[in-house]
Amino acid sequence: MKDVRPTSSKVLQALFNILGPLHGLTFLDLFAGTGRVGLEAYERGAFAVVEVELLQKRAAAIRKNIRIGMENNNYIVLSMDIRRALQWLEKKNYSFDIIFADPPYEEGWPRKILQLLKERNSIIKNEGDIIIEHSIHEPLDILEGDFVVIDRRTYGDTILTFLKKKEAIS
Repeated sequence: MKDVRPTSSKVLQALFNILGPLHGLTFLDLFAGTGRVGLEAYERGAFAVVEVELLQKRAAAIRKNIRIGMENNNYIVLSMDIRRALQWLEKKNYSFDIIFADPPYEEGWPRKILQLLKERNSIIKNEGDIIIEHSIHEPLDILEGDFVVIDRRTYGDTILTFLKKKEAIS
């Protein structure tokens, strides 16, 4: 099993300070790893959280860390590839206010994520936010016409790129 690279405390704190209150919002955490980001979103008031983690062992650990009372339809852990997860979520008519992705660094995932979200456009609400955590060594190229960068923050070797659907900005 590959080592997990959890979002640092500094980046996690910055992320949630930027997002502000999450009361009543829906939150999707792709590449959940330890589950820390999704759990933080839930504790900060997100109405519903879905975490996607490919590795069964990690997904089981996330489920184990979910407090009693959170194990309901408002907190779901999916153990599957993100492509399959996005397809499943779309089929079930899920749509999210916030999509966060912290993929493995320097493997081309930031661009792949945007392509997958373009293909599954209904997964992100029209006014929703997409946040991709990525390495400064892996610039995030934006697909022409689909998404707009609304903010970019750098923390050491980590960048948080905030995007919206282009039609939400127009």
